[in-house]
Amino acid sequence: MRFVSALLVSSALAVPLSMPAIAQEAPAPATITVTGEGVVTAAPDIATVSLGVTSQGATAAEAMAANTAALTAVLERVKAAGVEDRDIQTSTLNLNPNWSNSDGSSMPVIQGYVATNVLQIRVRDLAKLGGVLDAAITDGANTLNGVNFGLAEPEPAMDEARKAAVAKARARAELLTGAAGVGLGRIVSISEGGGYAPPMPMYRMEAAMADAPVPVEGGEVGVTANVTITWEIAQ
Repeated sequence: MRFVSALLVSSALAVPLSMPAIAQEAPAPATITVTGEGVVTAAPDIATVSLGVTSQGATAAEAMAANTAALTAVLERVKAAGVEDRDIQTSTLNLNPNWSNSDGSSMPVIQGYVATNVLQIRVRDLAKLGGVLDAAITDGANTLNGVNFGLAEPEPAMDEARKAAVAKARARAELLTGAAGVGLGRIVSISEGGGYAPPMPMYRMEAAMADAPVPVEGGEVGVTANVTITWEIAQ
């Protein structure tokens, strides 16, 4: 019986000794997560034009021969307008039959062939953009799929957009925590996302393009950065 009593006493003493260890586990700190967006706009300094030639012929060979002759003339004029070889790339080359059932029959028949060759042309001097378009159209380019403007070196603008995004995220977090009567603690995590925004009109480019054979306006390119930051909440 003495042995059992001693065991009960030692067990009772062991329970209080383990309780302080449980009390030392502090709860996870409360956090707040906010996303800020920064946008920086700049005048574009580079343009990519998608243009080409679509030709028809009674046979596949005739359609392709006509297309090749017209595109060769386009390339010569475009290069003469100041576009380098490295800035010209074929993006689409198609040769398809032209199906028709104009005779009223239920079965379509081939009424010739259509050849299409589309180029991606990068123009590094926007003052020459109108001249490049004019040269291409003059010598046979009859397909124009659009002009995209951009920045040759986007990183400086992206860095400014990142700074603006962080500042907006902090300002919003301080507003929210201030309204709740608490403060911001240390930063727990930061993540980033972003890219180009659609071009926006910028009418001052009109003066630079006024003398171009084909009037073109570059607009502005918006560079966007999104930053998500998590802070601890200081109670």
